[in-house]
Order: sequence, then C-alpha cells, then structure tokens
Amino acid sequence: MSLTDKAIEQIRELIRTGALPPGSKLPPEPDLAAQLGLSRNLAREAVKALAVARVLEVRRGDGTYVTSLQPSLLLEGLGGAVELLQGDSVALQDLMEVRRLLEPMATALAATRISDAQLADVKRHLDAMREARDDVAQLNAHDAAFHRAVVSATGNETLLTLLEGISGRTLRARIWRGLVDDKAAGRTLAEHEAIFNALATRDAALSQAAALLHVSNTEQWLRKHLRSGEPLPLGAAAQN
Repeated sequence: MSLTDKAIEQIRELIRTGALPPGSKLPPEPDLAAQLGLSRNLAREAVKALAVARVLEVRRGDGTYVTSLQPSLLLEGLGGAVELLQGDSVALQDLMEVRRLLEPMATALAATRISDAQLADVKRHLDAMREARDDVAQLNAHDAAFHRAVVSATGNETLLTLLEGISGRTLRARIWRGLVDDKAAGRTLAEHEAIFNALATRDAALSQAAALLHVSNTEQWLRKHLRSGEPLPLGAAAQN
C-alpha cells in the first residue's frame, strides 16, 4: 500500500468510526495532517482522492466536508464506467449476467413492498412504452423509468443505484434500436407487461420469474448479436 493509500485509509477510518460523520467539516489541512501523523502533501492528496470518489466535498472558501455518503452519490460513477465499456463485448456480457442475477430478485422483493401509487407509476411507463413502440428514444426513456419504478418499490437505494449503473443508458438505447430493427420490440413489450401483471398480484415468485425471462431474453439477444461480429446498432437514440 502506498503512502497516499494509507493516508486515504486513515481518513476513511475517521469517517467509518463516526469521528467525521456525514456533513461534518474536516479540520484545516495542517491540523488534519498533524492529527494523522502525515505530511501536508499526503493529507492533501488523500483529500483530493476522496473528493473524486464523492466521499468528501471541497467547498471553495469554506473548507472540506464529508458528503451525505448516500449510495446514489458514492456509486454514481458506476454508470460512467459502464458507458466506457461499450466497445468491450466480454464486459457487456458480464454486465448482463450481473443484471440477470440481481434484477429478478429485486423484482420479487418489489412485489412484496410495492404500494398502489408505485404500481400506478409502473403502469404509466408501461402504457407510454406501448404508445412509443416505434420511437426508440421514447422506448428507451420509458423502459429505464419502468425498471427504476419497479426497483424503487423495494425501498433499497443501494440496489437501485447498482442496477441503474450496470444497465447503461447508451447500451439500453442500442439494444432497443436492435430490437426494433429485428421486429422483436413487441415481444419485449409483452415481457414488461408480464412483469407488471405479476407485480399487480403481489406474487413474488411470479414477479421474479417474469423478470428473469425478460432479462434472460435480452441477454440472449445481446450474446447472439455480439457473436455475429456486427457492431451494436447506433442510431440517434444512442445519443439521447
């Protein structure tokens, strides 16, 4: 472990133990360095690294603060990393595999917790998807919102952030473009309807099965397309 890594770990430990709780202000740099037994340069580098990771927030003219430490904040960089993996077919397949492992279980959990208002929100996006079946940009937007509404119903912010991150906005758009071109969009819309119907009955096992079928079919389509050696469709929707 480098000296900078050790300095980062020392500050993390202060946060973990509650010595620096969320929202608290760090001591001035000289005091922080002295407290941790570090040089000012090491303390500065550690603070910079933790600010990039969104653990700390540097406010010019005011000081450095511990952030809220909410999962949505700390994990938001995951989505950016997924976008950078668009050209790596192995990584894309790995991401779909992770989604297959997580999303059906999340949907089952949602079935046990979803409120009438949340269910109505899921249906609203399903209806919008039906209306936009030939508009890839709108399909993509409401597809993402549909799945977000489902996972939001679990009340688990970490799970929501992880699943949103690995889905990838651009990847989702490119898949929808391919499904529309392959005339498979209707089948995929029917899979979303099956998920909604299962949630409406509050049946966890049925909801899990419907979500697993949907994600597995999407994964199979992606694998088949990648094996063909053709690039994933681009089109204007991938930029939206």
